[in-house]
Amino acid sequence: QKAAEKLKPLVPIKFHISSRTDAGVHALCNSAHLDIQRPPGKPAFSEEQLVHGLNHHLKPEPISILNAHRVSSDFHARFSALSRTYIYRLLVGCPHHTAVPVFERDLCWAPPGGYLDVPAMRDAAELLLGTHDFSTFRSHNSETPFKSPIRTILQIDIQPSSGFLSHHYQH
Repeated sequence: QKAAEKLKPLVPIKFHISSRTDAGVHALCNSAHLDIQRPPGKPAFSEEQLVHGLNHHLKPEPISILNAHRVSSDFHARFSALSRTYIYRLLVGCPHHTAVPVFERDLCWAPPGGYLDVPAMRDAAELLLGTHDFSTFRSHNSETPFKSPIRTILQIDIQPSSGFLSHHYQH
């Protein structure tokens, strides 16, 4: 939002992101919307100008705008989203969380123990496919009590990695 304000809009900008992340969780990609009203006589930013201008004002933050699209006035990044994709990465065989490679520390979870029963995980994941009421997974004092906890999970993939980390970080 601060980067957008530096584009000198006529009225303050309200920035709306499509989804929030919990503390310690990172988004690889996210979408947002904002309305930028330019002063009289100034043309609207092109999509390319907007991307360039926002990225210029985001420096040195570790974030960048990949693209911009003009949307209808009734579009809302959070409520108009058609789907969301989540990736959960587990690092198995790590004796202690301090042994997680430095560049992976905030991007994966290293559960204690070593072996994961991948076929059993796949069987359990099958039970989540389809449309279900996920009220149990929602906070009792949720910010959106009016929003339905019913969600549809279309796909779950549980895939062991190629073992890249295990042979590059042996002690």
